[in-house]
Amino acid sequence: MALIKSISGIRGTIGGRAGEALTPVDVVKFSAAFGTWVLKTTGNNTIIVGRDARLSGEMVNKLVCATLQGLGINVIDLGLSTTPTVEMIVPAKKAGGGIILTASHNPKQWNALKLLNQKGEFISDEDGKLVLEIAEKEAFEFAQVNELGKYKTSDTAIKKHIKAILDLPLVDVEAIKAKNFAVAIDCVNSSGGIAVPMLLNALGVRKVEKLFCEPDGNFPHNPEPLPENLREISKLIEKGKFDLGIVVDPDVDRLALVNEDGSMFGEEYTLVAVADYVLKNKKGNTVSNLSSTRALRDVTEKEGGEYYAAAVGEVNVVNMMKAQNAVIGGEGNGGIIYPELHYGRDALVGIALFLSHLAKSGMSMTRLRSSYPSYYISKNKIELTPEVNVDEVLRQMQERYAKQPINTIDGVKIEFGKEWVHLRKSNTEPIIRIYAESDSNATAEHLANKIIADIKEIISVKA
Repeated sequence: MALIKSISGIRGTIGGRAGEALTPVDVVKFSAAFGTWVLKTTGNNTIIVGRDARLSGEMVNKLVCATLQGLGINVIDLGLSTTPTVEMIVPAKKAGGGIILTASHNPKQWNALKLLNQKGEFISDEDGKLVLEIAEKEAFEFAQVNELGKYKTSDTAIKKHIKAILDLPLVDVEAIKAKNFAVAIDCVNSSGGIAVPMLLNALGVRKVEKLFCEPDGNFPHNPEPLPENLREISKLIEKGKFDLGIVVDPDVDRLALVNEDGSMFGEEYTLVAVADYVLKNKKGNTVSNLSSTRALRDVTEKEGGEYYAAAVGEVNVVNMMKAQNAVIGGEGNGGIIYPELHYGRDALVGIALFLSHLAKSGMSMTRLRSSYPSYYISKNKIELTPEVNVDEVLRQMQERYAKQPINTIDGVKIEFGKEWVHLRKSNTEPIIRIYAESDSNATAEHLANKIIADIKEIISVKA
């Protein structure tokens, strides 16, 4: 059983003892803390709630909504929805905040409360600490009987989200219709099973083969959209005549694509391809996190823009995008952030922009993918004993490679020409994560192993 209290939300497994998992007691406690924070900081007594289709969603939803009503907060419940949809509806309804009930790509036993401010963006580190403090002190006061909040549902949110996507100048519905694409989709039996077919229909895609689109929360495979979890759609496309495959995670903020031959387009390249399309039509800057592929920088500079790297985490990417006035950004896990729509990762706008790009390029998926610089990321970790001072190890690595360009906004990132290594410590366990990128798998692995050897040497000297 696990309960992880972080500034970005509350995540845990269902079942077990209060304080050790995401039990009803914990759901009520943290919902009350967030509701109290919204009332104190905004004076606004409306909160939007939406959820993915996981098995515990309905139960958690009832607890959250009732708790907010108990504080005197009016609840607009979107029911089965997507993370980006809730993000858009919060400002549209002029609400004080939002709660998305989703554990994103985590397995079915997990659920979480993701917390949004009144802009429909994830709350900041500072605000997250205040919410946790309110929860810790149980500093909430519930409303008198005549002042309880009102509850209402809304089932039009996804339609409004899709309409806003169709209204974007760079979404070319006519070009998509003309291509008559044949598409296979995998929506992991969550709310993408509602939203993705609805979007594709609106875009004029008539040939859609649905895999796992029943939003009942019974995930048919690990819900993280990584190649090893996407064998079914890969086999389907390999056998059939499809132009591409589309895969989303349970809350529809990550997008993975499959080529017409069943091979993976590559989650890192979802953002690269969409950014390429946006930059060809609108000059500007881009942002991704430090652990994302260099290919985005290459594409950005080719189109005359500047690339900026942010610390890992959606909030950090969004802050950097605002600071640098980026026209497109996101994360290498298939997270597209298109500020012309809203500041949040959004697989639906990613699908619409990508299909516009593919239609207008006249290329197949494999040809389009081969038109981008090819890089490979090796992802590793080194487990340390609790007595090892991880910060000191990272400081010594920084000293050891002081002659190389180094970024320390989030761990230590060392650049070697077009190759790089990013070292980050875990916040919850004595682990250093080591990501290395190069133009071949073998070189990326070699680079990672060299850095791991350096870390082991530093630790052995200390010992």
